[in-house]
Amino acid sequence: MKALLAIDTAGMLGDDLFDQVSTREALDLRDRAFMVELVRGVLRYRATLDWRLGLLSDRRITKLPTLVQTILRLGAYQLLYLDRVPDSAAVNESVQMTKQQSRRLGRDWSGFVNAVLRALLRSPEPVWPDAGSHPVEALAVRYSCPAWLVERWCHRLGVERAEALCGASVEAPPLTLRVNTLRTSRAALLGDLAAAQVEAGPTSISEVGIQLARSCSVIDLPGYEEGRFYVEDEAGQLIPLLLDVQPGQRVLDACSAPGGKATHLAALMENRGEIVAVDRASARLDLVMANCRRLGVKILTPLAGDLRALVGAGIVSHPMLSRPFDRILLDAPCSGLGVLRRHPEGKWYKTPESIAQHRQMQVELLAVTSRLLRPGGVLVYSTCSIEPEETESIIDEFCQAHHQFQRESIAPWLPPAGLPFVTPRGDLSTMANSNRMDLFFAARVRRSE
Repeated sequence: MKALLAIDTAGMLGDDLFDQVSTREALDLRDRAFMVELVRGVLRYRATLDWRLGLLSDRRITKLPTLVQTILRLGAYQLLYLDRVPDSAAVNESVQMTKQQSRRLGRDWSGFVNAVLRALLRSPEPVWPDAGSHPVEALAVRYSCPAWLVERWCHRLGVERAEALCGASVEAPPLTLRVNTLRTSRAALLGDLAAAQVEAGPTSISEVGIQLARSCSVIDLPGYEEGRFYVEDEAGQLIPLLLDVQPGQRVLDACSAPGGKATHLAALMENRGEIVAVDRASARLDLVMANCRRLGVKILTPLAGDLRALVGAGIVSHPMLSRPFDRILLDAPCSGLGVLRRHPEGKWYKTPESIAQHRQMQVELLAVTSRLLRPGGVLVYSTCSIEPEETESIIDEFCQAHHQFQRESIAPWLPPAGLPFVTPRGDLSTMANSNRMDLFFAARVRRSE
């Protein structure tokens, strides 16, 4: 509950939050895993839970005190989605939790919580809103998506494709590894996993990917301490390939943390050359360097700062940026609407305004990073968003305003199995995939000689 309240008040989610709560509450690994399951599950299905609870209460769920909302959602999630928790235990624990918060709430809500959850326990499968007459409401409730986003997708893509995206947002993502070719091969790592009785197989598109049959503790997998792999979705593994980096080149990773793509670039460069990894937060660059140490990356130099300030007003204010780069990766900050299954909190803390705000930042970052590219060099722009304002329209407008840059098809640098993800414009879009991948966009531009 405390983790969910922290998310509600600060919009915070991630291992840092889970670690804080685990330490404060002295949770062992099993209890921590259960907490993570509850938090992510409630966030993933929040709209569906609220709708189911609302059918059984004369009070609108979102008008209740935040603590009561959170307790009801936790209880309802266990009743509807977790088979391993006995129904009676889920209800009783929710009631006891409410009683413990009575002073903070100013009254005892335990009777109300008990009545609503027991009614949910007895209630039959509901009649869902009709998708034919009310598609936005139906998809929003069925797949626990905010109505504004469902409406946006229905208008842009049609109801059928919108439903596919909504459905993907509530799927639990697979655990996918990227083999660190500086340390091992995919065949060797698959052998190590098989020897440890970990069920896994090669990814269908990325030639250095491994997908596990079920989630597990990553740090307990064979090869973790030795840096033989990095946890990364298959879609993310495709982005560095588009740069066609070569050993000895000078490369800029413009928004680097946590370092997955930078360390992949280092492997593609065979640890020869130079990678400058920039991020606004020095603490996040510490994570990049920790990943470099584990993975054996020797050619990366961190640089803390906002590139818009470091390259502002036509002046390059840092010597590490004074020489032009052969390759630049701009994996830009974005709305994250392509990775909602991994970050379900994004459904409730993103707004239409978030897209516009990120777009402005993306335009500015692309303008300044492009100035650091040598003639003949290549820049790849990527996002984990599928919204046009953050993807193809950014590149359209950039190339129109900067005639020295030409868009190039990414097809020659993809594995053959990835060619269906090449758009008519020659960009990468994993939006229509059946491979359980995240939804990424990428475009490649070259500066004229």
